[in-house]
Amino acid sequence: MGGAGPGWGPAGLWVTLALAWSAGVAPAAEEPAEPCGADGWAQDAVPPGAAFVAAASYRGPGNNDTRSNKALPILLWWSGSLFPHFPGDTERIDCPRGSCLVTRSRRVARHRRTKALIFYGTDFRAYEAPLPRLPHQTWALFHEESPMNNYVLSHSPGIRLFNYTATFRRESDYPLTLQWLPGTAYLRAPAVALAEKDAWRRKGYGPVLYMQSHCDVPSDRDRYVRELMKYIQVDSYGKCLHNRELPSERLRDTSTATTEDSEFMTFIARYKFHLALENAICDDYMTEKLWRPMHLGAVPVYRGSPAVRDWMPNNLSIILIDDFDSPQELAKYLDFLDKNGEEYLKYLEYKNAGGIKNQFLLESLERREWGVNDMTLPNYLNGFECFICDKENTRVKEEQEHKKSRGKIPAPRPHIAQFKHMGCPMPTPGFGSVEDLSGGDSWKEMWLQDYWQSLDQGEALTAMIHRNESHQGRFWDYMHEIFLKRTRQH
Repeated sequence: MGGAGPGWGPAGLWVTLALAWSAGVAPAAEEPAEPCGADGWAQDAVPPGAAFVAAASYRGPGNNDTRSNKALPILLWWSGSLFPHFPGDTERIDCPRGSCLVTRSRRVARHRRTKALIFYGTDFRAYEAPLPRLPHQTWALFHEESPMNNYVLSHSPGIRLFNYTATFRRESDYPLTLQWLPGTAYLRAPAVALAEKDAWRRKGYGPVLYMQSHCDVPSDRDRYVRELMKYIQVDSYGKCLHNRELPSERLRDTSTATTEDSEFMTFIARYKFHLALENAICDDYMTEKLWRPMHLGAVPVYRGSPAVRDWMPNNLSIILIDDFDSPQELAKYLDFLDKNGEEYLKYLEYKNAGGIKNQFLLESLERREWGVNDMTLPNYLNGFECFICDKENTRVKEEQEHKKSRGKIPAPRPHIAQFKHMGCPMPTPGFGSVEDLSGGDSWKEMWLQDYWQSLDQGEALTAMIHRNESHQGRFWDYMHEIFLKRTRQH
């Protein structure tokens, strides 16, 4: 076979995109192939239907763009279920630097005006990617959910398939780090009085709450909590390590527990501590498991983002599991706070006037252009759409200037996502080391294998793009080659 194989690195991908963007044509395919996901549409085909000419205007930030819809760049939501416009399949959006048409109709996947494909990370499958990749299109990634949903994106070959990203990492192009925090008022909500929490304890309830029903996850949180339970009372109401029943059938309904239902919130607010362990470990991956206890005035006992302190309202608002040498040591500290109310209340001082002292947190919330449960601000889906629309309109103008200058003005350089836009580490056991686990341990067999196979998938798809291949069978050929190569190395 000619060309490079699975060993092509990041620099090779940059060169491929740079040559494609400047030349405006795709390299010749080695052989005719069946397209994976673009339905065989020709690159210069006319978009189907009148919707692309007469789409209703989206009331976004607004601009002075006088172009008709049929002259606008098209953004295709490849993950159509995430399309943030209803009820139609196509909308015009008016963003600060120009307007675009956005659609979820894959019939335009190969049209010359379709400038960007937007993928939802949870739905992205390397073996189903729309190939061959067209040189005039960028790929944009929206992934606000857990890294466990798609570990392909945590490896360089996977994340560098994309030009622009919106992820929970602060380093991404359009950061979604504070997606679960509506604002400072949410943190300042009053806590249940300590006297009421102590009365709750005297009724036989434990000081610590655990509420999880998703049990087999990369962070392996249940293994840690199981060990912690040996040293302190933990009331576990979910399916994971279940040892106590919620007081009513309504509260036992999973849908109630996953919302901020007032009865449910009142019940869990009486606990002094909430075990807040994310389902996966990655910088800046912080969910409602962290912010909801803080809203209620419980103290999160947290494991998740290693950089979580950067985002806390002050220097004493959460307890980090990894600050303790063992679950037993953590239990001793929780017991101390449980019995010493004055020390416990120091963890809630951020709720007082002027208690939020972290300027980085305050400035990040101030700069955020999208809102959480705030109808006066755009949501982050619409915000990311406009971010991509502005980038594509800028690129179109730069390409036109390059062409008019007959090469005197350089062609626009392709922007490529970096490892740190996701870059989540290999899963590790929640307690102990990998060497301590038995050969048949289900967590070990599931998540370590998934993590490393995801690296292989990113490399296989990168190799296909470099060779301009599109037949799905070739993807599995590359996977087999990579597997054999790794087997020989080890």
